Amino acid sequence: MGVRIDGEGWRRERGEGSLLDVHRSVEARGGSPMRKAFAFVGPGYLVAVGYMDPGNWATSIAGGSAFGYTLLTVALLSNIMAIVLQSLCARLAIASGRDLAQACRDAYPGFVALPLWLLAEIAIIATDIAEVIGTAIGLNLLFGIPLEIGVVITALDVFLILLLQRLGFRWVEALVMTLLGVIAVCFAVQIAMVDPNWGDVIRGFAPTTEIVSNPQMLYLALGILGATVMPHNLYLHSGIVQTRDYGQTLPEKRQALRFATIDSTVALCFALLVNASILILAAGTFHVTGRTEIAELGQAHSLLAPILGVAIAPTLFGIALLCCGLNSTVTATLAGQIVMEGFLNLKIAPWLRRLVTRVIAIVPAAGVTIFYGDAGTAELLVLTQVVLSLQLSFAVFPLVLFTASRTKMGALVAPRWLTGFAMLIAFVIAGLNVKLIVDFLLG
Repeated sequence: MGVRIDGEGWRRERGEGSLLDVHRSVEARGGSPMRKAFAFVGPGYLVAVGYMDPGNWATSIAGGSAFGYTLLTVALLSNIMAIVLQSLCARLAIASGRDLAQACRDAYPGFVALPLWLLAEIAIIATDIAEVIGTAIGLNLLFGIPLEIGVVITALDVFLILLLQRLGFRWVEALVMTLLGVIAVCFAVQIAMVDPNWGDVIRGFAPTTEIVSNPQMLYLALGILGATVMPHNLYLHSGIVQTRDYGQTLPEKRQALRFATIDSTVALCFALLVNASILILAAGTFHVTGRTEIAELGQAHSLLAPILGVAIAPTLFGIALLCCGLNSTVTATLAGQIVMEGFLNLKIAPWLRRLVTRVIAIVPAAGVTIFYGDAGTAELLVLTQVVLSLQLSFAVFPLVLFTASRTKMGALVAPRWLTGFAMLIAFVIAGLNVKLIVDFLLG
């Protein structure tokens, strides 16, 4: 007996939507175009959180302290890649009514979908470990709370998410956007204290062959790229876009796609500003004073005051890191719920799913901090980035292939130029991440 293909080119018919407790809960159809556009503001900022997580901080600080502003061009390139991939996530969700996890389940046979699910779960756990460590480091820097206790405290955000979602998904978005605003203010003040050479900053966004010719610079450049495009963001975005009730007609879907793409593009440009600010802070503070070896978050925090001569600088750094960690744990647990529900079509209580995800992340993070301290957490952060690199292509290639299929996407199929660009990005990311993994294995 042949495999049944539905009228839209999928092996299985579409099931229930992502995050069923908040699915289509935000009205996005009525009122003026401006009002409709405002209704779509939010998901992009939850996605942007993943592009400025603690793993990004570590690579940006290392790159800025070692090579000044040169690697700003890598941050810009990474952001362009992110904008393209996240626009495809919105396109997939709006055209098919499926998130990326559901699309993989509905398009592939079980022997393909199951390994993809396992890889996605490993990526979610690796992401969560990084966010837990980042939050714990922020608590340690600000309040002197030991890392192992800070790791346990991070479990409490599970209850915060539950409370906010009971009030409505817009409250989750409001929390994330508020914390992003705090991060932006903290870095704006710190950059003003540093007062960098803005001519050098602008030149840092221009490509240079030195990035390829200098092995150490290339390695850090690959680290920045590898830590920027996160697999969990692809699942997350394609799920949370569907919290909007945008209608089912083709014109309504086209309008929804336009507004969702604007939302994610603007939010990711904001993420670029934050990532660039981290690198500029490291370059203007450490590189110009000859401290080119700074790579750990705690080390950067402790040296800000002596170099800048302003006591508030490390406090602002710690506040921004704590906000970043809290934001990242919120979005990582949401992505975990989307992955499990989408691949397995398994509905469990949201609090149970989030608690399981967090416990799995806390156990290795707590073990490392107890037995190895600060150095161990830094190495664990690096390991999580390698794990994410391994999984990334298994999320990017299905996304590009789905959105390029007219039988699956209908009238909202991605234009050929966009598919070509996205496929180029997919191969570049795969190649660079393979190099990162090889370098890691070779020490």
